[in-house]
Amino acid sequence: MSDCLFCKIAAGEIPSNKVYEDGSVLAFRDINPQAPTHILVIPKEHIADSAAQITEGNSAVVAHCFEVIAKIAAQEGLSDGFRVITNAGAAAGQTVPHLHFHILAGVSMAEKLL
Repeated sequence: MSDCLFCKIAAGEIPSNKVYEDGSVLAFRDINPQAPTHILVIPKEHIADSAAQITEGNSAVVAHCFEVIAKIAAQEGLSDGFRVITNAGAAAGQTVPHLHFHILAGVSMAEKLL
């Protein structure tokens, strides 16, 4: 999508602080972090607006996103734990309509939701 913020970041049109990149997934640090570690993991292709649009046709890249999340957790030394969040729709707090996952760590989140 030509007007999608994350598509522009994936295409290199908007700079990002990259943490990981391969042929289908990009991970970068959030510009407005909600925890000491806050990394966004996105499929490079705009395959879905949110988790509500995950289908058999695009679920392989979703699985790959979670493989990447595990790699990033190890790379970042998140051995004390981390949280993975995805929001689906504005009422859930989604602000960019491109499927993405937040990795949050570095603060105790045992009793609260972010």
